[in-house]
Amino acid sequence: MSLSRSEVPASRKWRTEDIFATLDDWNKCYDSLTDKLDFSMYEGKLGSADTLLECYEKLNAIVLKLSQLSVYAYMKHDEDTRDSTYTALLSRVDDLEMKLSGAISFIDPELTALPIETLEAFAADPKLKDYDYTLKLIIKRKPHVLSKETEAVLSQGSRMFDTARQVFSMIDNADFPFPTIKVDGKPTKVTHGMYGVLLRSDNRDVRRKAFKAYYGAYTGLINTITAAYTGNVDKDVFLAKARKYDSCLDRAMSAEDVPEIVYKNLLDSVHKGLKHLHRYYSVRKKLLGTTRQHMYDIYTSVVENAEIKVDYEEAFKIVKQGLAPLGTRYAELLDEAHDNGWIDVEETDGKRSGAYSISVYGLKHPYVLLNYQQCTSDVFTIAHELGHAMHSYHSERSQPQEKADYKIFVAEVASTVNEVLLYRHLLSTATDPKRKKYLLSYYMDMLKGTMFRQTQFAEFEYEAHRMAENGIPLTKDSLSGMYLELNRKYYGRSVVSDPEIAYEWARIPHFYRSFYVYKYATGIISAVSIANRILTEGQPAVDDYFKFLSSGGSDSPVELLKLAGVDLTKKDAYKSCMDSFVAALDEFETL
Repeated sequence: MSLSRSEVPASRKWRTEDIFATLDDWNKCYDSLTDKLDFSMYEGKLGSADTLLECYEKLNAIVLKLSQLSVYAYMKHDEDTRDSTYTALLSRVDDLEMKLSGAISFIDPELTALPIETLEAFAADPKLKDYDYTLKLIIKRKPHVLSKETEAVLSQGSRMFDTARQVFSMIDNADFPFPTIKVDGKPTKVTHGMYGVLLRSDNRDVRRKAFKAYYGAYTGLINTITAAYTGNVDKDVFLAKARKYDSCLDRAMSAEDVPEIVYKNLLDSVHKGLKHLHRYYSVRKKLLGTTRQHMYDIYTSVVENAEIKVDYEEAFKIVKQGLAPLGTRYAELLDEAHDNGWIDVEETDGKRSGAYSISVYGLKHPYVLLNYQQCTSDVFTIAHELGHAMHSYHSERSQPQEKADYKIFVAEVASTVNEVLLYRHLLSTATDPKRKKYLLSYYMDMLKGTMFRQTQFAEFEYEAHRMAENGIPLTKDSLSGMYLELNRKYYGRSVVSDPEIAYEWARIPHFYRSFYVYKYATGIISAVSIANRILTEGQPAVDDYFKFLSSGGSDSPVELLKLAGVDLTKKDAYKSCMDSFVAALDEFETL
């Protein structure tokens, strides 16, 4: 039974009053913006550096307040999702954001239309130094911007381009025929959430029935889902050709300002390390004590439960100890987060589930939402979310507003560095072999699920788009056949690639955000490499890491990672992460 919010002490709640003291203050801020959204005075005049600077500064001032309004409403809504007061505030913020978006829609097209010499002069102008990276990205996009008339046509098609994703979402959520199986004699609906729970069951028959029933439902929808996914890939091919990119991958990577070699290094490095994943599954097979290890067997635990069951205060202490290699200043900030209203700890009635960190430029500090339970994963969640918070904290205090926000590509790096440091601390201090084996298994599962599995997904996307670009029809058979071969390649001979797994691609929603999943893999690879360097090199590596934490979005993500000693255009970081997996596997086998 969860608590009511009134039962939670103030020390375990985030302090939203650090954003707005009262709802009346929120309303006053909102009202102050409503008559400031006119940017027409700048339209047609952005060829002047002074005018552009004035326009950008006005825009940033509005965005700053609008973001604070949004974050406050979002956080208050998540305290109790049943309270319609804050749902209404979110709606009002959405209305302002839509009006602002319309008012400034001319800025990027107008800048893009300027001569390249003018844009380069702007990027080099000291007055516009806060906006130099923004301008460099506009220069980079310029060859791919079409005529005004063509851009207008493409803009009108933006909702149509999102149709495939919307269709899949409706199939997968609203219309999906969730099957029912019997568990302990009771009918149990195999929902998306319950499927993961059932696959971790100790009862093999339950796992098998859940697997067969779940994929049976997807098999019945495979023609429709194939049509949706094919439509998404066709859209990508069309836009890549229309905008004169070499390929769909080229277009996607350019949007992130990440070179294609990063994607190819990922695939190549993971391919070379698949023998280690195969060995991992061979070890699991022995521990399962079965002659045949099926796809429905790979998520159930093969080690004795040694959960870390401690209260929140003890968990926070453990996290702080684990992050000690980051130095005294980091430790002081952790104390500040704990003592000064950064963190909302307890699960309460109506509170949003899960965990996240949220921040906006100009606030006193970032915030963290938890729903802490006494289990291992939630101890790691504390470290994870505080990693996000510290990344935001340092970037917002080191960068101007325009450069403070970091890209998705690096968003999971700081959080995962914290998880790896915590894991290494727990492993080094564990005296019980059972606890050591449990922690090693936890870490290998993390790498297996992110470095290997997300790369498998990334390879599927890469091959599907290549097929379409080369005129090879995307059918249920071609897509499922290709996925089945990938599954066999990744899992090896110790796992039976059941026929149903050929349809796994059909249930991955991230495939409708093309070339997105690889970022999970590069994120964990970068984080493990950074953590390894911190633990082996000490202060010089810590100093470099803080440069990264403080860099925000001031340059391309790959260049920012180089500040922390990670160069994804080379193979060292990939090897460091793979070596970490092998080391864990070696130690696991000795216990």
